[in-house]
Order: sequence, then structure tokens, then C-alpha cells
Amino acid sequence: MEEIRLSVPAAREEILALRAGQRVLLSGTVYTARDAAHRRMLEALGRGEPLPFELEGAAIYYCGPAPALPGGVIGAAGPTTSYRMDAYAPALIERGLALMIGKGPRRPEVLEAMRGRAAYLAAAGGAGALLAGCVLECEVIAWPELGPEAVRRLTVRDMPLIAACDAHGGDLYASGPAEYLRSAGR
Repeated sequence: MEEIRLSVPAAREEILALRAGQRVLLSGTVYTARDAAHRRMLEALGRGEPLPFELEGAAIYYCGPAPALPGGVIGAAGPTTSYRMDAYAPALIERGLALMIGKGPRRPEVLEAMRGRAAYLAAAGGAGALLAGCVLECEVIAWPELGPEAVRRLTVRDMPLIAACDAHGGDLYASGPAEYLRSAGR
């Protein structure tokens, strides 16, 4: 499949053009958030409070980066397991979240919420140093007391990802193993 260059925030048409299996080079603004930050975002929404960033067209990277070395922008910034955010993802997608970045498969309710709205990009687990090299700027923008789980605004350039689940029901975690078995003659 072809490689796609995608900038965030992303337009709905760009998200709808993605297909599971495509390689993506992502550039622009990405926000980090893990379990604790997701919980706080949903609590804020429940109270009618604004979130620390605009969800429309946004990308959330499920990452708790390591501290930066002296002179560095960010430490290792590898993905965390995405299913830990599955309870929160549908509500955020409903409010305009366009992209989620992490590792591992998603639950059916997240895949259903993504239909016609959002995509899930997989980052290579164990490649935190490589991914950190794509980060040009990093700033904590919310809940610094959460440490690594604080929300950060990252400026990234050419972050290498794979479209794992698309807005049309394509799911590389389901189709990939089946394709492998088919190609291996099993």
C-alpha cells in the first residue's frame, strides 16, 4: 500500500481517505494522554468544562514519555496499550477526536464509534527512541501533577505509523492474521 503524509489537526475527508494497512507519516500537533488524563477529560466534559485542547480534528497519542535528557526535547516516547483507553474513546470520538495513536487492537465499541469519524494509527512498540526523534517540541498543557501521564502538546514531523483501523471498519488486527494464514497456505 502507498505511504500517506497526514497533518494534524486533520480534516474529516483526510480521515475518511485512510485505509487499514497504509503507512502514515504524521506531522503537526499531537496530544499525549493516557488513562488518568482520559478519566479527567471525561470528568471535565461531565461537568460542562472545556478540555485542555480542541478535540475537533485532533490526534491523541497514548504515551507517557520519559523525561528529556539534557538539551533534549523529550525522552523515549513509545506507545502504551490502547485498550486501556477504550472506555473513554467513544465519547471523545463523538466530540470530534479524529485520530488515536497507540499499540494493540481496539474493542468493538471503539471500532463502531470510529465509523465515518475517526482512525486508529499503530505505533511500533519498543521504538520509543525512534518516535521521540520525530518530536520537535513538547509542552505540558494540563494536569502536570500526573507526571508522565500529564497532557502534553507535541509538535511532530514525519512520525512513522500504520493505519491499523480505519473509519470504514477496516481492522488490520483482524485482517492481518487472516491474510498471513491465507498467504502461508493454511
